[in-house]
Amino acid sequence: MDLIDSDLTLASLVTQRPELAPHLNALGLDFCCGGQRRLVDAVDETGLDLPETIATLQAIPVATPPSTEGSARNWNTLTMVELVDHLESTHHVYLSEALVRLGALAEKVAGVHAERHPELAEVLATFRVLRADLEPHLMKEERVLFPMIRQLDEAIEAPSLHCGTLRNPIAVMSSEHDLVGELLARLRSLTDGYTVPDDGCASYQLLYTGLAELEADTHLHVHKENNLLFPAAIAAEQRLANSAR
Repeated sequence: MDLIDSDLTLASLVTQRPELAPHLNALGLDFCCGGQRRLVDAVDETGLDLPETIATLQAIPVATPPSTEGSARNWNTLTMVELVDHLESTHHVYLSEALVRLGALAEKVAGVHAERHPELAEVLATFRVLRADLEPHLMKEERVLFPMIRQLDEAIEAPSLHCGTLRNPIAVMSSEHDLVGELLARLRSLTDGYTVPDDGCASYQLLYTGLAELEADTHLHVHKENNLLFPAAIAAEQRLANSAR
């Protein structure tokens, strides 16, 4: 049994043991935007029982580390450029498809069921705001931030960036991540944890299953950026700046 240290941050837990991510999601413990909270504090804030939570997490088998070769490589060991490539080829590609698909489903389900389930109108409105935030966010990362990180990774001296320092666009992206986290939490609350009512049709089930998958994927996506990529980029920029002095 792998021991869980309650003084570790949620981000550290997921970085060390990625297989804990879906279980933290199920417990309502935000390890991406709220990842710097210690487990003991997050459990207290959420109203969970600490010994019971630790027992649940300790019972999860430790995953076998993936091969370090090719696409199966553990994302915790990737370089900055490899991590950027990974984010684009997995999470960005997924979101580009899922936001369109779930948007159509949300419209359909609300149109059919909102009279009996008025919360669906709020689900639809919240999803629209989420999509309106995420789509330009992905574009800004792909066209602005990620190219600068690739440039930084190849630099032998601190590059001259139009934004002055990477800290500026990273601060903007982090702030947008916080809003996305709030919207995802709102969706979970409105849907009672993505619980389909007894009279829900197949499309209703597909929507709620899809929203739960979107939440899980986005939490992991934001975790990789907030807690791995962004600190690495800031540290690399600082090292280059120090070496030029």
